Amino acid sequence: MGRIIAIDYGRKRCGVAVTDVLKIAANGLPTQRTCDLMGFLQNYVSKEPVERIVVGLPKTLSGTPSESMQYITPFLQKLGKMFPAIPVETFDERFTSAIAHREMLAAGVKKSDRQRKDLADQTAATIILTDYLNSRSFNCL
Repeated sequence: MGRIIAIDYGRKRCGVAVTDVLKIAANGLPTQRTCDLMGFLQNYVSKEPVERIVVGLPKTLSGTPSESMQYITPFLQKLGKMFPAIPVETFDERFTSAIAHREMLAAGVKKSDRQRKDLADQTAATIILTDYLNSRSFNCL
């Protein structure tokens, strides 16, 4: 039984989150610089069983892919080549950054910490993964 990794892909930084082995909860991992992400993933996958990678799919309010797809599409192709045995999926990430900031505020995170972009990226990845898990559990009912 493997874990699921979620990635909130950005041009400079990527938020990363992972499930527990039972796929019940999502927890944030350290935010990675985009240039270091593939090495981080290789290292993680070599130590932990990963059954799926979920990448946030940026969409506009109308539901069409956003302009960020020009960066994400090559990344998805790289993932597929580097980890051919691990399925890669995309999942709608609309509003995750705004939700991340709202959740940090509700959790009482200090203003100085809320302004840390790495924490916001990590929280966004956790939200993507939590929403992904929730969408799958409803499909099983």
